[in-house]
Amino acid sequence: MIILTYDIQNDKLRTRFSKFITQYGRRLQYSVYEINNSERVLNLIEIEIKNVFAAQFSQRDSVLIFRITDSSKILRYGYAKNEETDLVII
Repeated sequence: MIILTYDIQNDKLRTRFSKFITQYGRRLQYSVYEINNSERVLNLIEIEIKNVFAAQFSQRDSVLIFRITDSSKILRYGYAKNEETDLVII
């Protein structure tokens, strides 16, 4: 799992980046995403950011990626806690 957060000044670039990230994870807050996927997909996301988006970032932009390991403890409160235990039956 990764937690990705960004602050991108350019509106068009920020929108493209947000749409890209939304394909893989869920938005926790406006510019914070949780992406829980296979190691291969997580690596592909990082490669895409490095090869496609990084060259377009200015010195005012920032993207932070936090890798959460299986041994990490995640505490959830409020709405986030409810999402952890939601059961969806289709």
